[in-house]
Amino acid sequence: MPVFQQGAINTTALVVPDLYVQIVPPSVTLLNGVPTNILGVVGTAQWGPVNSPVILGSMGDYAINFGAIQNRKYDMGTHVATAVLQGASNFRGVRVTDGTDLAASVIILSTCLTLTAKYTGTLGNALVASTGPGSAANTSRITIALPGLVPEVYDNIAGTGNALWVNMAAAINNGTGPARGISQLVVASAGAGVTALATASYAFTAGTDGAGVSATNLIGVDTGTRTGMYALRNTGASIGLLADCDTSSTWTTIVSFALSEGVYMIGCGPAGDTITNAATVKATAGIDSYAFKLLQGDWIYWADPVAGITRVVSPQGFVAGRLANLSPEQSSLNKQLYGIVATQRSVQSLPYSAAELTVLGQAGIDVICNPAPGGKYFAARFGHNSSSNPVTNGDNYTRMTNYLAYTFNAGMGIYVGKLQSQQSNDPVRRQVSATLSTFLQAMKDLQPQAQVDDFSVICDLSNNSPSRIALGYLTADVKVRYLAVIEKFIVNLEGGQSVLVARQQTSASGS
Repeated sequence: MPVFQQGAINTTALVVPDLYVQIVPPSVTLLNGVPTNILGVVGTAQWGPVNSPVILGSMGDYAINFGAIQNRKYDMGTHVATAVLQGASNFRGVRVTDGTDLAASVIILSTCLTLTAKYTGTLGNALVASTGPGSAANTSRITIALPGLVPEVYDNIAGTGNALWVNMAAAINNGTGPARGISQLVVASAGAGVTALATASYAFTAGTDGAGVSATNLIGVDTGTRTGMYALRNTGASIGLLADCDTSSTWTTIVSFALSEGVYMIGCGPAGDTITNAATVKATAGIDSYAFKLLQGDWIYWADPVAGITRVVSPQGFVAGRLANLSPEQSSLNKQLYGIVATQRSVQSLPYSAAELTVLGQAGIDVICNPAPGGKYFAARFGHNSSSNPVTNGDNYTRMTNYLAYTFNAGMGIYVGKLQSQQSNDPVRRQVSATLSTFLQAMKDLQPQAQVDDFSVICDLSNNSPSRIALGYLTADVKVRYLAVIEKFIVNLEGGQSVLVARQQTSASGS
């Protein structure tokens, strides 16, 4: 009485009398939408792996993996911090350097043991190694400590002379058991020394960040081992930014990456940029695309909790964080931004005039300003990407289009390899239509606010001809009408002593 998965048995060729059970999968496959809250941030840091995306959920995670926020341009932590203030909580952080970064190190007793920080960066200079007697008789112990983290203690290390240092290096590099694994802070190398261990502490030195990066380092390369921006490939990031990358010559490259990966990239102009210059640069930068959002170079005064000062930072993290905390049908337009002390314009009491906003709007440049249409708070003034097409220039178009496309890409591949007939009642085409329709209907019926306005799905013989079916093609035509973002609200007021007011009478029952 064998049991088979459907399709694993040829039922027309059975000879032996028996019970044959086939497990049939559900006829309707459900789609689960891809995450839209993952924010990719590329920048410098004082610790952590280089050109390798790290999952972060909070500033605590950032501190453990990359160290503290740094008061300098291109700092990744600054953008993570300002995005966290907007509610963002799902990051992919990529640290970049200029190639001059060094790992801190220390040599214990001249030739006995060399300890090197696991990562390059100045945070490694805070490492301290302490040696002394072990808990058990005739053993030794070494403790590796970094402020803010639980110390790593390697206890009861046996041996004397050079054997002790060899065993100590092995304990650090390989761990001593389930309770004390491989060091996450240092790498050890035993020398030829035979000096007896002393009770002492040894400070690490010479770690450098390599933070003198340029836009080229932030962009990186897409060949071999990916670096910079390209390290965000296949991370699932739906929004991304290159920290403080205000170099207009890089923007077309960023757009190309954004389109290929389905990431809404957030860029900005240089600090203190004029509106006229910004519009001119945008017009010649070749970034008329829904995949890129360009923010005016009106940078933000932000109270840095680490440096203890109010400093000027890029607006990218604020807007990217707000978008990451919104569902994909939403726009950043008129959504309050938090943690902003002032902007370079507002601190001078220079509100944007209607004429200035018109220039920015026509140029496809968004800006953070106060007041916003909804009140006296800081918010994005347009909620637009850099496209000049009014049908595709909304944040909602970029994010919803990417969301739908990559959800279908992630979930509909299960139908490749299945069999399709030229009959009108083909079950696979019905399943495809049901899968897509069920997903979109759920978005339409979502309460208290729908995510799409309407949709249609066609997957039948009307768009799958016999010749195309014979060639192995299956086509599903999906149309989705997005909800429209209210951008211009017009209230028609007729007032005066002679105005006639007519009221429509309605009964309580509505009849």
